Amino acid sequence: MSVNLIFRIAAVGILVSVICQVLKHSGREDQAFLTSLAGLVLVLFWIVPYIYDLFDTIKNLFAL
Repeated sequence: MSVNLIFRIAAVGILVSVICQVLKHSGREDQAFLTSLAGLVLVLFWIVPYIYDLFDTIKNLFAL
C-alpha cells in the first residue's frame, strides 16, 4: 500500500466535499447525494484489492 493511494483518497474526499457543498447551497440535494455516492464507490474500487489481499493473508496465516 503506497502513500499515493492515501493522497488520492484524500483528494477525492476534499473534491467531493466541495462539490457537495456547492450543490447543496444551490438547492440540488439529490445531485449532491449522487456525487458523494460516486466518490464512495470510486474509493471502494481502489480499496477492494487491498482488502482482498488482507483476507487472503489472514486465511493463509491460519491455514483455513
